[in-house]
Amino acid sequence: METVGRPAHFETKEQLQECIDTYFIWIQGVFEWVDIIVNGEKVGREKEWVREPEPPTITGLALFLGFVSRQSVYDYEKTGEFSYTIKEARLRVENGYEKALMTRNSTGAIFALKNFGWTDKQEIDHKSTDGTMSPTPISFSKGSQK
Repeated sequence: METVGRPAHFETKEQLQECIDTYFIWIQGVFEWVDIIVNGEKVGREKEWVREPEPPTITGLALFLGFVSRQSVYDYEKTGEFSYTIKEARLRVENGYEKALMTRNSTGAIFALKNFGWTDKQEIDHKSTDGTMSPTPISFSKGSQK
């Protein structure tokens, strides 16, 4: 039987996992240690970024994996062999957003987490399993009875 569509980018889950791990290393950025010189004397060292670190994102992951859309990541998640690998990668991205909640400007992280299924509304369940919180019927009548 002939298959239709583009061939898979990855043939094994190990190959996919290796590329995902490389993405999470790559986003950490690259720096060099540079000497701090004051009046001709070395007084210390500091990091000088060659490539700035960046937060993990689904689109960044998709691009790094060679996909042309986020949907390709989700499609791979539906494939049995790759499902766990993609779920774990998505969880690592979600973890990055969750950590961003602890910063001063977390608005973007809140928005992104909502796309992962998080909610920021309080839900109160007014029902009980044992019936102790069942509503009591209230009767109204017209006029007063004497």
